[in-house]
Amino acid sequence: MSEHNYKFNVTMTCGGCSGAVERVLKKLDGVKSYDVSLDTQTANIITENSVNYATVLEKIKKTGKKVNSGEADGVAQEV
Repeated sequence: MSEHNYKFNVTMTCGGCSGAVERVLKKLDGVKSYDVSLDTQTANIITENSVNYATVLEKIKKTGKKVNSGEADGVAQEV
């Protein structure tokens, strides 16, 4: 089974912000792994093939954090 590699630039100002992003990713079915970095303001997510970019983007946006940019498998996407 193939997988997708998504990368998002998310405005996070504190540990609570990055924690909120981590919590929604942890609950999302099909997420194999994720790395949320407060220092670099990024969220890197590896998902099963069945999880699309829009689904992950929507979950991150529901935290109230601003998503500045996104990539799907190395290709820039709209946010």
